[in-house]
Amino acid sequence: MFLTISTTGTQERPATDLGFLLHKHPDKAQAFSTSYGTAHVLYPEAGPERCTAALLLEVDAVALVRRGKGKGRGGAPDAALAQYVNDRPYAASSLLAVALSGVFSSAMRGVCDARPDRAAEPLPLRIEVPALPARGGAALVRALFEPLGWTVTADPVPLDAEFPQWGDSRYVRLVLESRALTLAAALRHLYVLLPVLDDAKHYWVSSDEVDKLLRAGEGWLSDHPEQHLITSRYLSRRWSLTRQARERLELVRLAETDDSEVEAIDNAVASETEEAERPTPLAVLRREAILAALGESGAARVLDLGCGQGQLVQALLKDVRFTEIVGVDVSMRALTIASRRLKLDRMGERQAARVKLFQGSLAYTDNRLAGYDAAVLSEVIEHLDLPRLPALEYAVFGAARPRTVVVTTPNVEYNVRWESLPAGHVRHGDHRFEWTRAEFQRWSGAVAARYGYGVGFRPVGPDDPEVGPPTQMAVFALDTAVSGTTQNIAKEERTA
Repeated sequence: MFLTISTTGTQERPATDLGFLLHKHPDKAQAFSTSYGTAHVLYPEAGPERCTAALLLEVDAVALVRRGKGKGRGGAPDAALAQYVNDRPYAASSLLAVALSGVFSSAMRGVCDARPDRAAEPLPLRIEVPALPARGGAALVRALFEPLGWTVTADPVPLDAEFPQWGDSRYVRLVLESRALTLAAALRHLYVLLPVLDDAKHYWVSSDEVDKLLRAGEGWLSDHPEQHLITSRYLSRRWSLTRQARERLELVRLAETDDSEVEAIDNAVASETEEAERPTPLAVLRREAILAALGESGAARVLDLGCGQGQLVQALLKDVRFTEIVGVDVSMRALTIASRRLKLDRMGERQAARVKLFQGSLAYTDNRLAGYDAAVLSEVIEHLDLPRLPALEYAVFGAARPRTVVVTTPNVEYNVRWESLPAGHVRHGDHRFEWTRAEFQRWSGAVAARYGYGVGFRPVGPDDPEVGPPTQMAVFALDTAVSGTTQNIAKEERTA
C-alpha cells in the first residue's frame, strides 16, 4: 500500500521544507508500528527544487483477520481463503487513512513550530496513489476531489494488461495536483475520502467516528456537493450515525459563516447613505439589547448558545455583573477564532476563570448546560430546518432550563425597507426561514406554554410603525409555579 506526496520550491523556499511540515527528516528512512503492520516513511527525492515523501504501509494480513474485519464490506469473507487472500495489503483503504493520521498527525493538524508560515500557506502539491479502490469509478473520484480544488487524474487499472478485452478493474491510479491547498487540508481530504472510495472500514464504526469525520471535514465537508454520500460511506452506512453527522454539519454551516460578512450585510441594509453620520450597526444594537435584558434578569452565569466567533462573549466579559460566561458552538473553527478574539492565552487568571468555550450541538441535550441563570440564542434559530426546532427547544427549555432565555431573530417584514436586499430574498443564504412578528410570537408563546415560561417581546433597532424593527427579541422567564408540571408533560410528549 503506497502513497507519495511531492512539492516544488526554490533556493529561498526549498521544497525540502516538506520534511519540516511532515515532521519527518528527508535523510532518514523511518518505520512506525501500527495495529495492522508497519508504516515506512522515506524520501525518493529531496532537493531544493523538488521533494517527494512516500508512505509505504506493509499490512500483516493475519493480524488484520485476527483483529476482526479482514475482508471488505462488513468483514464477511466471500470464501474460505478470502480473509487471507484479498486486496487489503496492496490497495489504498481505511488502513492507509489510519496510517496517515497516525504517522502525520501533527501535519494533519497544521502544526509546525519550525516553519509556521509554510504550514499555513498553500503549497504546490502532487499526490499519487498507484492503486485506489473506487466503487463508483473514475467519475466518482473526480466528483469527490474536484470540488475541493484538486486537478484529478484517475486512470482505470485494467484487469490484466495482457488481456485488454477483459476490461477494467474497480481500481484507479490516482494523481491529485493543486497549488491552492495547505498540506494539512490535503491530508484531511485523503483521510476522509480514501475509505469513502473503498466503501469499507477495516474496524468497527462506533459513535466516535462522527467526531473524527467532523474534525477532518472541518472547513470543507459541510458545503461539499457529495456530503450525503461521504457521510454515509465513511460511517459504514450506519443510519443513526449518518443522521447525527448530517445534523451537526448543518449546524456547522452557521458557525463557519464569516461573522464579519453577516455584520457587513446588517450594516449595509440598516444604514442610510444620505446621513453624514453613520448609524450604530444593527449587530451592535442587538448585543446592547441582549445585555440590557440579561442585566434586568439579574443573571450572573450566562450561556451564549451558538456563540460563533465570540462577539457577544467579549461584550459580556466587559460587564462585571456576569461572573461566568460560557460560549457553546458546534464548530471548532469558530471556537478557535473566538479564543483568539478573546485572547484567552494571554488573559489574566481572574478574568480567565470567568469564561469557558466548548463544543456542543444544540440539537442534543447536554448536561454541561444545566444550572445557568440565563441563555442566549442570538440569530441562531433561523439557521435550523423547521423540523429540527423541537430538538433545540427541548435541549434548551426542557433540559438545560435556565431561568431566563433571550432569543433574537430577523423580522422578515422589515426586509422591504432595505433597498440592497432583493425582493423575496432572505438576509443570509443560510437562513432556512425568516418569521413575521406574528409567526415569531406564536412560536415563542407555544414554547413558553410547553415548558413553563412566561415570554415578552422587544424591538431591536428602529421600530418602523408599519413593518416593525429589523430584529425581534423574545425574553423568556421561568415560571417556577408551573415549571415542574410543565416539564414533566414536555418529557412525556418527547418520549411519545
